[in-house]
Amino acid sequence: MRKIIYPGTFDPIHNGHIDIATRASKLFDELEFVVAMNIEKEPLFSIEDRVGMIRESVKDIDNIKVSEFKGLVVDYAEKINSTAIIRGLRHVSDFEFEFQMAMMNFHLNKNITSIFMMPDEKFIHLNSTVVKDVSKNGGDVSAFVPSCVANALFLKYSS
Repeated sequence: MRKIIYPGTFDPIHNGHIDIATRASKLFDELEFVVAMNIEKEPLFSIEDRVGMIRESVKDIDNIKVSEFKGLVVDYAEKINSTAIIRGLRHVSDFEFEFQMAMMNFHLNKNITSIFMMPDEKFIHLNSTVVKDVSKNGGDVSAFVPSCVANALFLKYSS
């Protein structure tokens, strides 16, 4: 079985993430969102909330699963027999960081391939930080995130 993982903090997941995952899931037997516990970031949502929002967002896609991890992505990929890692690239500026990560991952485990995919151009401007900022300031993010995420953001910022 050809399996790919999509690691990230997904705080929160947005339509750009879902676009990439949906298209990548058609190329692999299984795609697994892997929600990272990153000690360098202070997420708005708990890891359980992020996992739940992703599950709700992709519930209609049979071959997408969701899990969480702590540690090296390549170690997790090997543990679950994934052959690849997918990462999204929106702009040239994303490439430098993602390239460095891909090369380090390759150095750590040559059996895991990094694949890059660009989101549909209507999502090229999205990132989780911008989504949170718009929502925090009372803006409508419903065009950028699944409804469960829009609701969670509204509740988070209206309290």
